[in-house]
Amino acid sequence: MNLSSLIDHTNLDPAAKTYDILRLCDEASEWKFASVCVNPCYVALASERLKGKGVKVCSVVGFPLGANTMSSKAYEAERAYRDGAAEIDMVMNISHAKNGSYDMLREDIAGVVRAVPHCKVKVILETCLLEDDEIIRACREAVKAGAHFLKTSTGFSSGGATVRHVELIRHCLPSEIGVKASGGIRNRESAEAMITAGANRLGTSRSVSICKIVSD
Repeated sequence: MNLSSLIDHTNLDPAAKTYDILRLCDEASEWKFASVCVNPCYVALASERLKGKGVKVCSVVGFPLGANTMSSKAYEAERAYRDGAAEIDMVMNISHAKNGSYDMLREDIAGVVRAVPHCKVKVILETCLLEDDEIIRACREAVKAGAHFLKTSTGFSSGGATVRHVELIRHCLPSEIGVKASGGIRNRESAEAMITAGANRLGTSRSVSICKIVSD
C-alpha cells in the first residue's frame, strides 16, 4: 500500500510559525504526500515552496465551525485558489443539518463549488456532532451540490474520525466521490483501519511517523 500518496499532511495549528509550514512542505515533498493542508494565511507560502514538487496545496474554508455565511466561504475559497490552492476543505453549515434545512445546506456547499471550479472540494461533516441520519442526508446533499469528497472531521471538535462513520459515509456515496478521514489518526493501525473502512484520503499531522513505520 502506497500510504503516503493518500495523505494530506496537515498543520492547522493557529500558532503555527512560518518555519513550521516550510518544514511541513519539505516533508510533504520528501514523502510524496498528496497535499499539504494549511490555514488560508499560509497558502501562498506553501504554494511557492512546493512549486514543481508534485504536491498539492489544500486550504480550509469556514474553519473550524462552518458557521460563516455562504458568500464569505465562497470568497475565502476563491482567494485560496488565487493564492495557489488546488483543493478546498470546507466545513459545512452544521446548524443547517441540525435544523433539517437541507436546501440551505446544499446551497452553502454549492456556493463554494461554484467559486472554485478548478479545485477539488472536500466537505467536512463534523460527524461527532451529527446523528447517522443527518450524516447520510448531508452526504447526499453534498453530492448534489458538486462536492468531490466528504470528510469526517475538523479535528477541532469533540471527536475525530471513527471506522464506523467512515463506513457509513462510504456506504451512502457514489463510488466516484471520495472519503477523507481526519481527526485522531496518529498511528499506522488507525490509518490502515480508515482505509479498510473506505477512506481514500487521510488528514493527519502525524504523517511522517506513520509512513516511517510503514516503510521500515
